[in-house]
Amino acid sequence: MSLLESREDHAEQTPDRSITEGDGAASAFVSAAPRLLSIGLRVLQDAGEAEDVVQETWLRWARADRSVVVSPPAFLALTTTRLALNVAQSARRRRETSAGPWLPETADLSAGPETAAERREAVDTAIRLLLERLRPAERAVYLLRTAFDYPYRQISETLHLGEDHARQLLRRAREHVTTERRRQVSAIAHRRLVRTFVAAARSGDLAGLEQVLAADLAR
Repeated sequence: MSLLESREDHAEQTPDRSITEGDGAASAFVSAAPRLLSIGLRVLQDAGEAEDVVQETWLRWARADRSVVVSPPAFLALTTTRLALNVAQSARRRRETSAGPWLPETADLSAGPETAAERREAVDTAIRLLLERLRPAERAVYLLRTAFDYPYRQISETLHLGEDHARQLLRRAREHVTTERRRQVSAIAHRRLVRTFVAAARSGDLAGLEQVLAADLAR
């Protein structure tokens, strides 16, 4: 049984009408599933782990307060990205038994007030880690490609980079994101990127994020 079929069967069998086809939750997930699997594969390079991540994304989506989600595709892509990064980081830890901050499990920014502060802290930690471990060009390509599924041509146009160079930067970023190296992080730059990232995740409008990432490359 395929991943899409299993998600559809689960949606038909569940007694909770909040996660049935009736409110579009299952259909939104099924439509996004190929992209989510692609994200998982790019991060993890393992089909089984990628499918596990996509399945966990479905569970997070089923439990989420979808009434406040502006862009379901963006929500699902961000959740998948964070889960996959967490799996990659966990694997690295098991191999090297080294200490360091974990990436957050999800970029679910639609949680209720009781967990809003916790979610924001998770995003803060993830952005700080990317600022510490990746150079501006690596970080920009990594976020646009992995979190938002930008094609290389669009990345090239947005960041004024060659497509081949963008591919090389993504490969480097995937290697560097799981290392333990640290760079000094500006509090102002950290707050700016967190604020812009959260706004993009909530609204689906990525123009502001593109501008911030491009400006970092020019510094």
